Amino acid sequence: MASEGEYESILCVKPDVNVYRIPPRASNRGYRAADWKLDTPDWTGRMRITAKGNVAFIKLEDKVSGELFAQAPINEYPGIALETVSDSSRYFVLRIQDDNGRSAFIGVGFGDRGDAFDFNVALQDHFKWVKQEIEIKSSQAADSGPKLDLGFKEGQTITLNIGQGKKRDKPRPQSSGGLGLLPPPPGGKIAPPPSSNHNTVQPSGGAQTGCLLELDSSNSNTVVQSNPSSELWGDFSSSASSVPPPAPRQEPSSGNWVQF
Repeated sequence: MASEGEYESILCVKPDVNVYRIPPRASNRGYRAADWKLDTPDWTGRMRITAKGNVAFIKLEDKVSGELFAQAPINEYPGIALETVSDSSRYFVLRIQDDNGRSAFIGVGFGDRGDAFDFNVALQDHFKWVKQEIEIKSSQAADSGPKLDLGFKEGQTITLNIGQGKKRDKPRPQSSGGLGLLPPPPGGKIAPPPSSNHNTVQPSGGAQTGCLLELDSSNSNTVVQSNPSSELWGDFSSSASSVPPPAPRQEPSSGNWVQF
């Protein structure tokens, strides 16, 4: 409700409004403007909407003298004090009250649809503002409550340990021999390096004939041949040695065996 110290503001003024006596509501389906005598209104004047605090007042006044004909306090919209009809957007049902608290329901309507739109928007904006004011006051009341005191008391101190939890960098392990090579991975196996110049041919024939030739270990070629009909020894060339291989000596009783 509005208090005595609050000022009254004007929300909307419409110079032409019609007032009708309406029959009692027949059912819960709502009011219908078609049931009224729209061609012969019971009163014609102006409408002035004012606000005092959170309450809006719809005042019906005389056009010339400004004498008050009736007024309706509106605490919420939409609500029981102001209802729309089911068959038109230009007509409303208004609950008026006198100073003694007696109330009655009348019908009000506008000849222009734009006037009815302005009337509707003025009330919606007012109660939207009322809702925001209530939310602001609620938040201020919550902020004004007791707060947690996180300040230092008199004589209270605090100790900070800075730099003690810093991790030190571990030294990188050095490789043996000073060659700067990375250590082998854990759990891995190191493959032997391949020989610089070493060729091996495996035997692929019968087991009756075989030969073996050993040369210098730094640059050697080993050939194993197993064809009895071909020559037992071939020509060998070596880039590191110019000494020809010794000629094989054959014995009548040894067959194809070669001895050195």
